[in-house]
Amino acid sequence: MENILRYYLMPHPPLIIPEVGRGQEKVIQKTIDACNKIGEEIGELKPETVVIITPHGTMFSDALAISNEEYIKGNFTQFRDFETYIEGSIDKEFNEKLIDICNEKNIPALGVDSKILKKFNREYELDHGAMIPMYFINKFYKDYKIVHVTYAKLNDIELYKFGMAIKESAKELNKKIVFIASGDLSHKLKEDGHYEYSPEGAKFDKALLDNLEKGDVLSIFNMDKYMVKCAGECGLRSVFIMLGAMEGEEAKGKLLSYEGPFGVGYGVMSFNNEEKGDVKLESLINMKKEILNKKISNANPYVKIARESLNHYYSSGHLMAKPINLSKELSKDRGGVFVSLKKNGLLRGCMGTFLPTTDSIAEEIIKNVVLAATQDPRFERVSEDELLDLDISVDVLERPHKATKEELDPKKYGVIAIQGHKKGLLLPDLEGVDTVEQQLQIACEKAGISLDEEYDIERFKVTRYKEGE
Repeated sequence: MENILRYYLMPHPPLIIPEVGRGQEKVIQKTIDACNKIGEEIGELKPETVVIITPHGTMFSDALAISNEEYIKGNFTQFRDFETYIEGSIDKEFNEKLIDICNEKNIPALGVDSKILKKFNREYELDHGAMIPMYFINKFYKDYKIVHVTYAKLNDIELYKFGMAIKESAKELNKKIVFIASGDLSHKLKEDGHYEYSPEGAKFDKALLDNLEKGDVLSIFNMDKYMVKCAGECGLRSVFIMLGAMEGEEAKGKLLSYEGPFGVGYGVMSFNNEEKGDVKLESLINMKKEILNKKISNANPYVKIARESLNHYYSSGHLMAKPINLSKELSKDRGGVFVSLKKNGLLRGCMGTFLPTTDSIAEEIIKNVVLAATQDPRFERVSEDELLDLDISVDVLERPHKATKEELDPKKYGVIAIQGHKKGLLLPDLEGVDTVEQQLQIACEKAGISLDEEYDIERFKVTRYKEGE
């Protein structure tokens, strides 16, 4: 028998708890029945440990967080339930093995305790993403320890490898465990829901659940990025980790229920692991390489040069020469250029010049993309392993001109705040920067200029080139 006895996908709506829902929970009775069935099954399986992957604990951008004190508890007071609480003992032996394996395999994961979390003004406690599955388990079975993991915004392959590390830990310790991927599906199913409606929400839920039922792991990892982003889900990364724990097994799931009456998709699934399946990791990596190669071959020349420059630098250790047979705009024209790197939708590095410093735009791109990857003081140097996960954009700047505050538009113009030798630049059309006040505040902060002081303003336009566009 395998060490991982069963896998489950479980939602975590707080209103499923009667003291929170106060009658509303009856609307999702099918979800409640399915979760009760899982609790009953786990009671029959009697695992030593339950591993729960949750989106709602303290999340770090660069490492998975593993709760690592002897004991942990939580409550639902934030949802106006002052009676219900959940508690459990942590399987520290499992944690130690898991962290050791992650260190060996360069998977970013760390144990967190009260002392560490206090530095971030966070409490060491169970979150509702873990408590709700435990609520249903505890109805039928309580003689278990838990491994409580908050996922991080790592790339999908890293998350998959972390799942493999969980499987390896269970095997080496010869522990019988149950694996729970806690996560709601799309939060944007209805126009009268709590979140902004998107037609991509229902498409995402159907695609994910259909592919899980079929055990089509490659299709899950290759779902349309636009659809995933618009869906507003919180369960996909938990699923990536769960699928990694299923490496070498048949990943077909049984859908126990699906509901979305409040505009959020609640999917409940169980997965047997009786059949052996194919090893998927190598196929996933090869698929990602093929996607990248296709993206490069279809890229516009500006972004293509940036990608080639980055690959050349990491393979040779020095800047590449300007390619021949470039257009006049790239090989002869001069201008300021900013290059931005994003990983999993988050900024990973950005460097540039608002006036030309080389003889051509091509050379400006070649230099600045490497600086963005290696010299941005806000981030650690990009590792070679990360190159596959980067999305690159190139902004070619027009010459800046003096402007007044009234002449600014954060979607149309970039801005430079100037006071003596202090200069702070902010590019236009950035996510989360919607007002002139926000734009000027950030530009001044970058320059070290107080908003109460006098400073000059310049504005500029850019032409932005992105991979895949």
